[in-house]
Amino acid sequence: MEIVNIFGGILVLSAIFAYLNQRYFKLPTTISLMIAGLLLSFLVQALGAFSPAFQESVTLMLARLDFTEFLLEFLLSFLLFAGAMHTDLDHLKTFKWPILSFATIGVLMSTFLIGTLLYYLMMLIGTPVQYIYCLLFGALISPTDPIAVLGILKKAKAPESLEIKITGESLFNDGVGVVIFLTVFKIAKSGLENIHFSEVAHLLATEILGGVGLGFLIGYAGYKMMKTLDHYQTEVLITLAIVMGGYSLATYLHFSGPLAMVVAGLFIGNQGVERAMSQLTRDYVQKFWEMIDEILNAVLFVLIGLELILIPFDISYVIIGLIVTAIVLMVRYFSLAFPSYLLNFRKTFAPNALLIMTWGGLRGGISIALALSLQAEMEKDFIVAITYTVVLFSLIIQGLTIEKMVKRLNAD
Repeated sequence: MEIVNIFGGILVLSAIFAYLNQRYFKLPTTISLMIAGLLLSFLVQALGAFSPAFQESVTLMLARLDFTEFLLEFLLSFLLFAGAMHTDLDHLKTFKWPILSFATIGVLMSTFLIGTLLYYLMMLIGTPVQYIYCLLFGALISPTDPIAVLGILKKAKAPESLEIKITGESLFNDGVGVVIFLTVFKIAKSGLENIHFSEVAHLLATEILGGVGLGFLIGYAGYKMMKTLDHYQTEVLITLAIVMGGYSLATYLHFSGPLAMVVAGLFIGNQGVERAMSQLTRDYVQKFWEMIDEILNAVLFVLIGLELILIPFDISYVIIGLIVTAIVLMVRYFSLAFPSYLLNFRKTFAPNALLIMTWGGLRGGISIALALSLQAEMEKDFIVAITYTVVLFSLIIQGLTIEKMVKRLNAD
């Protein structure tokens, strides 16, 4: 019951912040909610100077919610399914090779380049960190979060092809990024000497192929059920069952739940909407998942701001985090440009597409959740602090300037 009360409190805060933003500030919704949560964190810590018991009680409540579990085992399944369901598969197919290369080659390159550069950076400043832990950071910071930036790109009238690439890449790179992180995490936990290549290959194949296969099966099962009836209440319930039951099944089978949700969402949002639903049902299902997406994103971004209360503060970590932010941006551009030139995708891109995709590649809740899931001996405090710095810069600075950047580049 306490968890329900905590979630209820966060939902109330999200509603209040969303109202104030729409009424007075008119900032992008998700970014404004995160900033509001951040300011609330500062307020709690300021009040904690006068009443340590108050700050301790707030900290305890947030710790009990367990951000990592809440996001990775609950929110992520709904958000990925909703995002995939509203993605046009025909448009996605048009750019399938760039999207798949960015979500696989790009994420792998980003993981190793960021990890390697962080390793040498820490050696240079005299506080070395084991390479495997640097790779863990590279894996968790590489997936991009499309949620905050897509609305901004629409408002800035960015080319449709660019929106499709960012949406498609981020849908798949979340799933691939989590799989890579779990693989590196297992190596870090067991020790490289105790892990064989065959085990890593088996883990990757099981997670990726299993997740994609399961997503197709549960999506197809839901589609066949919907096709035999016309009752929107039941069909909405079936989509909920696909998400909650499918994600739980993926976890039990050690398949990639995020990839399963993306594939199932694409199947239901395209085949299901076109061939298994009446117009009335289609309207209800799409609006239901649009609302779920909006509500859970509001909760997520307020939580990102509030999580500052739990992040260990060290000015040296902040400085390193800012340097790492520059590294992450440079690597982001390179990991997009390399497969683009290698596979000759550039001719299909809008002008300045790589630059906009680099600055628009925001990091979000998944990176923070994965960082918080680390064990203490894996340089957890350090990685959490620099991850939070990168995410805050990404969402606030990049998120609030991407619209002007798109308009200026389109005007040139």
